[in-house]
Amino acid sequence: MLSVLHQFLRFMRVYRKFWLAPVILGLLLLGGLLVAAQSTAIAPFIYAIF
Repeated sequence: MLSVLHQFLRFMRVYRKFWLAPVILGLLLLGGLLVAAQSTAIAPFIYAIF
């Protein structure tokens, strides 16, 4: 997992694609929100957001 992160950071530095960082971060946060929505305790709060 760390090697993938290292390669991604190296790619952004070499090819000057720094705009990819917020996109990837947003996708990871959305994925974490979806995983958290599977829990029954937090589901009503997630549904209220959307």
